[in-house]
Amino acid sequence: MTAYRLFKINNYFYLMNIILQTPRLIIREFLPEEEQLFLDHFTDEEMLLYLPKRSRDERINIFHKALANYANSKTLGTWGMFHKINGDLVGSCLLRLYNDLPGKVEVGYSIERKYWGVGIGTEMAIAMVGHAFADAGTTEVIGVTVPANIASQRVLEKAGLVRGDNFKRDDVELAYFRITSPL
Repeated sequence: MTAYRLFKINNYFYLMNIILQTPRLIIREFLPEEEQLFLDHFTDEEMLLYLPKRSRDERINIFHKALANYANSKTLGTWGMFHKINGDLVGSCLLRLYNDLPGKVEVGYSIERKYWGVGIGTEMAIAMVGHAFADAGTTEVIGVTVPANIASQRVLEKAGLVRGDNFKRDDVELAYFRITSPL
């Protein structure tokens, strides 16, 4: 369920669409003014080891597509994860069609390193899987990671996804996880 909330950022007030809330997170639409914040999130070299390689221009394009998509969908998209207490950007998360297959949705995320290892990834993943299945058309949620990203694989398993066989996407080997709709 989405809700709107008034936020004050840099002495301006914004009405934002909140996609989900967890005990520690607000998962919401990015604001156009947060483009640099989004881009800065993707500068940590250790975090980038586990993400698809993208140029700065590609990241800008991803951000602008996310903003444009907000008018069309509350189930699929790219959103910011913000800490409820201090307002920090914790990371970004997404739900998107998996290989353009109806009913199959892929969950993805990136988390600031200072929030690694404290359960925030699991908290977000559980919420995102629930959000995906709240859409009656979603029958399966998929998660993929590079094989070296053991921590992310544990997050997916804690969110209920089960490991399948590895596969290749764009010549990159990926570990494959899935969960089917409980209904």
